[in-house]
Amino acid sequence: MESIERGAAGSANVAIVGGLHGDEPAGERIVRQLADALPSPAEAAGEGTIRLIIANERALAAGVRYTDTDLNRAFPGDRESDEYERALAPTILEALEEMDAVLAIHTSHSVPPPFAIYSHLTAPVRRTVTAMGIEYVLDASGLRGTTLDSAVPTAVSVEVGKQGSEDAVTFGYEATLGFLRAHGALADDPPTFNPVTIVEGLKEVPKGHGEPHVYYRNFEEIPEGEVFASDDVYTHCPEEPGIVPVLASETGYEDIFGLYGRITGTLEPPTDGTSE
Repeated sequence: MESIERGAAGSANVAIVGGLHGDEPAGERIVRQLADALPSPAEAAGEGTIRLIIANERALAAGVRYTDTDLNRAFPGDRESDEYERALAPTILEALEEMDAVLAIHTSHSVPPPFAIYSHLTAPVRRTVTAMGIEYVLDASGLRGTTLDSAVPTAVSVEVGKQGSEDAVTFGYEATLGFLRAHGALADDPPTFNPVTIVEGLKEVPKGHGEPHVYYRNFEEIPEGEVFASDDVYTHCPEEPGIVPVLASETGYEDIFGLYGRITGTLEPPTDGTSE
């Protein structure tokens, strides 16, 4: 893990994490862009800290999602583990202990639009989610409990775009600036907040083997009884109305086609924010 300290405009301590997955280099690129653009702690006007973290250096160097186990399925981890990522997870959590807000950058094989993920709807999470210019947020509180956003109550994960695309880097960089402005760490422009549609994560959709096919895009409602995805083992048809896919992909995951979700409402901006 590499940690880079930069100064904040205000008093908040915030962190941005890239490279949890080694085959998603956009996060590392965005972190290094921020490191070049932001002032040193001595040059900043505020007392807060912006901590920029490049998490899984070994997997990034190899260009693989992980070396031993998926880091974003390994929290809180175990320092004594023989698995590199599981032993690394506590070090990352320790670096985030004093942070008032945390943003983790991801990309995927899934199609746009970019969206956020939270497991705890805390006040910092509300500020983050509504400040990044996204339309949707996945409420993952009922899903896995081993991700970074489930381990850190102030953390949000953001899927900034398609893996390997320049659009993901461009959007992700702007989203991180929105995050920094929302928490007073950057004072170049006032923060902008917007309502965001909440999608409750319901369950993972398993994948078998053979040629995979996905027939609906992220957040596109799947009519009851219609096929969402199929391969030689599975044919998945929602048995109730109002189901939408999240992280829908034929090749993004070895064992799932993505998630089923349901739109449940709107996350409103903080009361001290200005929505547009």
